[in-house]
Amino acid sequence: MRIPKSVAALATAAALTALASGCGTSQADVGKADGKQVTVRIPDPGNSGVLAVGKKDGSLDKALAKMHAKVEWTGSAGPFAPAAQAMNANQLDIATGSITSGITSLTQTPGFKFFTATVPDAAGEGILAKKGSGIDSVEDLIGKKVAVNQGGTGEYLLLKALAEHDIPASKVKRVYLRPDQTAAVFNSGKVDAWAVWATYSVAELGTDKAKFIVTGKQIGSDNYSLTAVRTAFADQHPDVVRALYDYLHTASAKEKRDPAAYLNVKTDAGPQALTGAAKQAQIGITRQGGTVEPVTQADVKRFQDVARFYAEQKVTEATVNIAAHVLDVEKLS
Repeated sequence: MRIPKSVAALATAAALTALASGCGTSQADVGKADGKQVTVRIPDPGNSGVLAVGKKDGSLDKALAKMHAKVEWTGSAGPFAPAAQAMNANQLDIATGSITSGITSLTQTPGFKFFTATVPDAAGEGILAKKGSGIDSVEDLIGKKVAVNQGGTGEYLLLKALAEHDIPASKVKRVYLRPDQTAAVFNSGKVDAWAVWATYSVAELGTDKAKFIVTGKQIGSDNYSLTAVRTAFADQHPDVVRALYDYLHTASAKEKRDPAAYLNVKTDAGPQALTGAAKQAQIGITRQGGTVEPVTQADVKRFQDVARFYAEQKVTEATVNIAAHVLDVEKLS
């Protein structure tokens, strides 16, 4: 934002570009038919979410072992744009992100396709402002500076909120920042608001010094979270992709029922851990969230509407064809 956004951890583009840079046929491309184990390269999930649990208890490798596959955890989960570049360069096989980031990544020469969808995060994404700042509504953003990640969830949420309130985008200054660098800028007052999602919003909400002036639900956000697979990997190992989907689907349902069990997986202390009010906020957000599902035709229509909105708002030069980059995971075996 989608694998629930609690799965995502802080990351930088540098972490992903530091992945193995081999070209040609990789170990990930060696198939079961050759009697060799298939390696699936997935960003390290950090301290929360279904993949963090799957890594810790070995359940994901156990599920994939039936397909003679195992996971190689590499880099760190984070923004989709650098992950898409890594898939295009045959450095990564699986990545997660929002449809909004996916659309901007598809404007390049994509070497990946989407195979899961999770409904938008109704409670965890929106536009944050400081309590007592005098910014209490979308209209109050006129003439203000709002931090967003360019072409991704943040820019989409801001533009969507402005459009829903008939406010020209030019009336608000967008400040493009990397999500993992924005908290300090927001808390210093150098920006007036922050369009953001749960990975970062829960920490701010947990301080009780910030609030949502509007949530994704209130503006009709279609910011679905998606899982992408490198196209060549999916072509060569459809059974592995299906097994991964089955694991994510089942595990995300368990996470929704018992969110606390999927938090602080590696450590309950330090900057990666959620404690106190922030932890409770994340638990509430996850309980209201969705589960990992196949991408339906209805989903594709929603995604196409987002692509048209991005083109209308000049985020992209043209409307991206989403349907051409979707896999029907239920037909894979």
